[in-house]
Amino acid sequence: MRLSVLGACGAWPQAGEACSGFLVEHDGFRLLLDLGYATVPRLLRRIPAEQVDAVFVSHGHPDHCADLNPLLRARALGGRSSSPLPIYAPAGALDAVLALDRPGMLDDTYVVHDVLPGALFELGPFRAETRLLPHWEPNAGIRLVADGRAFAYTGDAGPSRHVVDLAREVDLLVAEATYPDHVPDHSRRYLSSARTAGRQAAEASADHLLLTHLWPGTDPQIALAAAAETYGGTLDVAVSDFTVDLA
Repeated sequence: MRLSVLGACGAWPQAGEACSGFLVEHDGFRLLLDLGYATVPRLLRRIPAEQVDAVFVSHGHPDHCADLNPLLRARALGGRSSSPLPIYAPAGALDAVLALDRPGMLDDTYVVHDVLPGALFELGPFRAETRLLPHWEPNAGIRLVADGRAFAYTGDAGPSRHVVDLAREVDLLVAEATYPDHVPDHSRRYLSSARTAGRQAAEASADHLLLTHLWPGTDPQIALAAAAETYGGTLDVAVSDFTVDLA
């Protein structure tokens, strides 16, 4: 199992970067987790659009799903045939981004599957499990297991025991850490800090913690230091083109 970071900025892409997007590959299957602003050009440097096998979107905020539109356009208009793309997301999360084009234009390019948090389902070679995690709108964190390796991704999420459950003994946890330490009062229930991500990764006994969704302009070293105060495992900050092999 391999994870490649397409982008990891929170809210908007800072210069030369992209928002949340991850490519997970296993046994020739290519799964995209989120497709925020500016992720598709980075994806297309790696593989053609028609080689994406499935997409999972954690929630409907545009820094996590806006580039679903250019991905579908590339599949529909790129001149190469491809089967409808399976897309998994919380019910209604993609209504806005799927309505960007004229009615019917992209209908044959995708099939949406509503995610029921807590349900187990097969996603290509992966056994997938989701949890509803606290955010301003329904946000589904996901756990993927294949060939004895486990990976978890939070999307955007305030502190929750469900994050610990989702990440229990995973080889890799990719966790939202918008702020290094103090989360403003208005966001405390809906976003996390690097310190909180570290604490939850430690409680879950995760082997490797990858911090993502840092607020643009945040010093990665400050985020790493905050997480390291509560977590003693392998620790990194997600940046474009960062790759982890779970082998």
